[in-house]
Amino acid sequence: MVRIRLKRVGAKNKPFYRIVVADSRSRRDGKCLDEIGTYNPLQKGENVTLDLQKVDLWLSRGAQPTETVASFIRRLRRTAAAGTQAAAQA
Repeated sequence: MVRIRLKRVGAKNKPFYRIVVADSRSRRDGKCLDEIGTYNPLQKGENVTLDLQKVDLWLSRGAQPTETVASFIRRLRRTAAAGTQAAAQA
């Protein structure tokens, strides 16, 4: 099974994560199929970047996001929808 999950690349006491597509049997920081975003928990405000086109591609291929990544996807889709509505009203 293919999962969309976090891969830790930060130093000790300075966490930084890449959002990757990987086989569920591979190690947390092991080989991945694709890198689709980043997450910096130490940064305030906008701390997640995600390529939603790649997310849609991998979801259509059957990849399953973890709970954390699914919450990131929901949050970014809400902000993207709000941004397009505000642009349409202006």
